[in-house]
Amino acid sequence: MTRPLDPRSDPRPALRTRSAALAGSEPTTGTRVRRILSQDLFDAGEVVEIQHEGEIYRLRHTRRGKLILTK
Repeated sequence: MTRPLDPRSDPRPALRTRSAALAGSEPTTGTRVRRILSQDLFDAGEVVEIQHEGEIYRLRHTRRGKLILTK
């Protein structure tokens, strides 16, 4: 029989520290992160085309709320 974890304590302090670092606007590497809300990307439809190094990628929002990136 397992006992439930206390929700106030995280048994994985390393993960908690990393999550806290990623949650900020500056990751630990010092590079800037631009956060874009998915609602802003998909306000006009279910597919967004992204041009990267001369290639077109499609980011699709599924009915189940997942994101799929295809080339």
